[in-house]
Amino acid sequence: MTMPARRRAAPSRKTAATRPGASGRAETPAQLSLDEGVADKGVYDENAIQTLDALEHIRLRTGMYIGRIGDGSHPQDGIYVMLKEVIDNSVDEFIMGEGRRIRIERDGGAIRVRDFGRGIPLGKLIECVSRINTGGKYNDEVFQFSVGLNGVGTKAVNALSSEFEVASFRDGRYRRARFCRGQLESDRKGRDAGAENGTEVRFRPDPEIFGRYDWHEEFIAHRLQDYAFLNAGLTLNYNGNSFRSRAGLADLLQREIGDEPPVYEAVHCRAPRIEFAFTHTHNYGETCFSFVNGQYTNDGGTHQAAFREGMLKAVNEFAKKNFAGEDVRDGIVGAVAVKVQDPVFESQTKNKLGSTDVRPWILKQVKDEVLLWLHRNPLPAQALLEKVKSNEKVRKELASIKKEARERARKVAIRIPKLIDCKVHYDDARALSRDQTTIFLTEGDSAGGAMIQSRDVETQAIFSLRGKPLNTHGLKRDVVYKNEELYNIMRALGIENGIEGLRYNRVVIATDADVDGMHIRNLLIAFFLRYFRELVHHDHLYILETPLFRVRNRKQTRYCYTEAERDEALDQIASPEVTRFKGLGEISPREFGQFIQDSDMRLVPVSLGSQDKIDDCLDFFMGKNTPERRDFIVEHLIHEVL
Repeated sequence: MTMPARRRAAPSRKTAATRPGASGRAETPAQLSLDEGVADKGVYDENAIQTLDALEHIRLRTGMYIGRIGDGSHPQDGIYVMLKEVIDNSVDEFIMGEGRRIRIERDGGAIRVRDFGRGIPLGKLIECVSRINTGGKYNDEVFQFSVGLNGVGTKAVNALSSEFEVASFRDGRYRRARFCRGQLESDRKGRDAGAENGTEVRFRPDPEIFGRYDWHEEFIAHRLQDYAFLNAGLTLNYNGNSFRSRAGLADLLQREIGDEPPVYEAVHCRAPRIEFAFTHTHNYGETCFSFVNGQYTNDGGTHQAAFREGMLKAVNEFAKKNFAGEDVRDGIVGAVAVKVQDPVFESQTKNKLGSTDVRPWILKQVKDEVLLWLHRNPLPAQALLEKVKSNEKVRKELASIKKEARERARKVAIRIPKLIDCKVHYDDARALSRDQTTIFLTEGDSAGGAMIQSRDVETQAIFSLRGKPLNTHGLKRDVVYKNEELYNIMRALGIENGIEGLRYNRVVIATDADVDGMHIRNLLIAFFLRYFRELVHHDHLYILETPLFRVRNRKQTRYCYTEAERDEALDQIASPEVTRFKGLGEISPREFGQFIQDSDMRLVPVSLGSQDKIDDCLDFFMGKNTPERRDFIVEHLIHEVL
């Protein structure tokens, strides 16, 4: 489990003037002062109409091209998307049988990627990295299974980099071009008889776009290892470390499961256009990693749905039963990677495959291969069926408990207690705003009251907790359905029957920044990781950061999230008054509105490491090993003081 440094939710480019704040990030006038007012509206006439060139549009509407901007504290932040776009091109060369190694080097904020493929044709080098809709990926004979189909990826990296350099080496000749924020600065050609064919790209993400950012080595290593799993035989060298895989997706499962023995040895199939692997563990929920042409599709898509359906049909045909899909998949850890010509994604960031024509052949091949494995491996097949039957038994036992819980809740209130709902939900047809839907799990009525008065009623819901939730670590599922508070949380989120019913895109834990607040936060995270891990796996769980201090005088107000920011504000604001917010309830609704606006909300995404590390972490921090945990806290507290 990883909870990185803060990031802003759904960042967008601001049209208003900004200036650096105490946090080092750009702050809007609304953040700096409540009294500055709203700027006059501009005149909407012919002069207001602008035409941007492609690279200007990338810099102005960055999120359209790389998704979240972030500061490097989350593996899906923009700087890692930029790195992926560059490496994807090198991997495409390997897929086409050209070059079996890629060298990646990081020097401070800049990263260099060198492959040993064919090299970009020298005469089109500049166009390939600076002109939208230009590239070789449109030619199916040159690139048969490429994820970069829109001619945008490397151009976006170029536009969003303060330094960008590309060099191509082909048959003893080279060409090297340098750019700054997408603008060409130099172009050199020459001979280099000793250079191996290939392409080299060096880029430094632009601080004007990303502010202060940091590369996290564990995120880079995890991404490179995924490339190795997906491309058996490819070697990626990074700052002295080598990433390589022989067993492909089976190695990926082993990384996720760790030392915990699975129910049976993993099923693994590798074919020309599809590779998949899966096994069952003793955990709850389903964990599935899906890829298209090497691209990790975090939100799945048609290929993942076809894989799940094919596996279900195979198990049912073999068992001559009609098991429910949830019984077959509960506890499963799986991965599927497909190669698709001209894939259709639902966004430029390619998180979800939308191609419908892939379903029939994926479903058939998965079903045939799984059915063959079941017949050839009677002992593991029996273990799989026993696991499915056990899941079915537990589900049916839970059905009566769920019914009792529903009846109990109905007696208390027709509506879900403590839930102030919003108008739009995650599964709503109004796609314009559904991805912005948020539910805040708040600590008590005072904080909830401030949020209710300042929220966006269209997309933001509030659920007020009654106290500290139950520590669910090590407990069975029936306990959480019998617990009124936890059951109401599940009802509010719509996940009492699984996360397919999730009603909000973001589930945000909003607790006080004190010991009790931290405890409640950890109890909720443990609850979701224990029973609804997919919620975290698919990036739906966040922690809200609110300011600890307000530093102000008559002309200026600054909100500070750390003591260091407070001290900096004290140095910059004359004759200041300092307020320490002891809890969320002490922040007025008028102030709170600033901190839960989508453009300015500071969220810490809760992200996952490998499965075994999560379980070890939960065992240590939420288990019954009180003496060891106490010693750990005391030791690290002493180190912090020193």
